[in-house]
Amino acid sequence: MLRRGLALGGGLLLLILIVLGVKGCLDARANRKLSDYARNVTQIVEETHQTSASFFKLLEEPGSGSVTDFVDQVEADRSAVDSEASRIDGLSAPGDMSRAQSNLELTYQLRASAMDKIAEKTDDALGNAGAEKATEVIARQMQKLLAADVIYEQVVRPEVDAVLADNGISDSDLPKSTFLPDEKWLDPTTVSDALGAVSGGESSVSGVHGTEIAGVAVNGTELIEGAPTTIAGAEGVEVEVSVRNPLESTENGVGVSVTYEGTTVTGEIDELPAGETVSAVIPLTPAPKGEVTIEVEVEPVPGEEVLENNEASYTLSIE
Repeated sequence: MLRRGLALGGGLLLLILIVLGVKGCLDARANRKLSDYARNVTQIVEETHQTSASFFKLLEEPGSGSVTDFVDQVEADRSAVDSEASRIDGLSAPGDMSRAQSNLELTYQLRASAMDKIAEKTDDALGNAGAEKATEVIARQMQKLLAADVIYEQVVRPEVDAVLADNGISDSDLPKSTFLPDEKWLDPTTVSDALGAVSGGESSVSGVHGTEIAGVAVNGTELIEGAPTTIAGAEGVEVEVSVRNPLESTENGVGVSVTYEGTTVTGEIDELPAGETVSAVIPLTPAPKGEVTIEVEVEPVPGEEVLENNEASYTLSIE
């Protein structure tokens, strides 16, 4: 009986040691995954800091390079942020990191979205036409960069560091990450001044650029300047503006506006290839009634010199 008791006790002790050993291995494995996750995030965050430094140094000190060089560098920084965002999305969040990972992905989605828009509008902001509007868009994207910084600092870092601390990991805390170095960049004037220093603010567009109004129709009825047109408007009023690109360069983001009774409504043609005509359909809300004059305008594209054919005025009688 004694021998049997000793054997049973020995077996139970061995089982306990095996369980403890397995648990220790699993805990160590889980901790390694957490440490690896924090290390991967840290590496991407540090690369993002370098991208931010490159971009804002370019704004602060554009140097004597050409406008094309400036635009290309902005595009390179945009591409870098897009790549960093993709790598963040590809991370596998271990244990309790899923919530922190979701907020981290949001941080980088905001950064990538802002840089995409900034890169898209930089060429316009450096041109002669539409520069003010493009600069305002860029300043608004700076607000998005600021929002991403707040999410990272106030949500992501505390969540990640808390999970690490709960698992006894004290040497893998995330670094700070501030993409927007100074809130002065939220001011369109600051952005405009910075871009104005790029090779004297000369336009970077090449080739011959221009658009013209090819025709305007309301509810399917073609309008003629100087000839009042009667329109049935019981079910609403919709203006279709046909814009032609008679020259040799594809235009992107061509703005179209219709003004009536003190109200302006806008539309946009995403792409207008050379030699083609594309229409923008603009519903008038609120719908006018009775006799009304509408003024149609196509916003000048960068590099456009002839503007007389970008505007037209029509008189309608809406029944």
